[in-house]
Amino acid sequence: MIRLLQRHPSLPYVAPFAAFMVLLAVAPRLALEPRVEGILRVSLLLAVLWVFSRHVIEWRAPHWLSSILLGVGVFVLWIAPDVVFPTWRGHWLFDNGLTGRAEGTMPMEGRSDPLVLALRAARAVVLVPIIEELFWRGWLPRWLANMDDFRKVPLGSYTGVIFWITAALFALEHGSMWDVGLMAGLAYNWWMRRTRSLGDLMLTHAVTNACLSAYVLIEGRWEYW
Repeated sequence: MIRLLQRHPSLPYVAPFAAFMVLLAVAPRLALEPRVEGILRVSLLLAVLWVFSRHVIEWRAPHWLSSILLGVGVFVLWIAPDVVFPTWRGHWLFDNGLTGRAEGTMPMEGRSDPLVLALRAARAVVLVPIIEELFWRGWLPRWLANMDDFRKVPLGSYTGVIFWITAALFALEHGSMWDVGLMAGLAYNWWMRRTRSLGDLMLTHAVTNACLSAYVLIEGRWEYW
């Protein structure tokens, strides 16, 4: 494994995200019982992170208070369009054949199951911020800047073009929520440029997702999950 990672230094940053995207595409087709699906997803993602990425995950967040506040701010931005304009998601820009529509993936039988909800929240708050920040802020902008050896590019280094490309691609990952995904991507990119700390970005992203998870559970807005 050490030799593999030495030959392919991108693996710790890309492998968890690839596994995450494959599971997003495949899991609904398997029609598994919600508890089984939740356990499998969390277990597989944890395993990939442990095998490939444990040595590149940054646990320190030097700007932890500002990171927490920004995470809350991004949460507010995320729900604001739907709160202010309740029919916002019904516009053709967000409900079409290309972006899909804002529909939650949580099955009805799982919405009242404490274990399923706990696993889904754990995935959103703990695993997704690590997986996505490794890829979107830890690897992609650096790889775009130097495809021969991204490790030579310091964290938080962006050209204007790369700054917008990564934010736009981050937006596309979020389907019909691409508008708020774009705002979040810009905010996260800006914070990475300011802090140059992957740990701070993981914390910010975790706070955003924690707030969203609480909002889903309190308000029943399953489309955010």
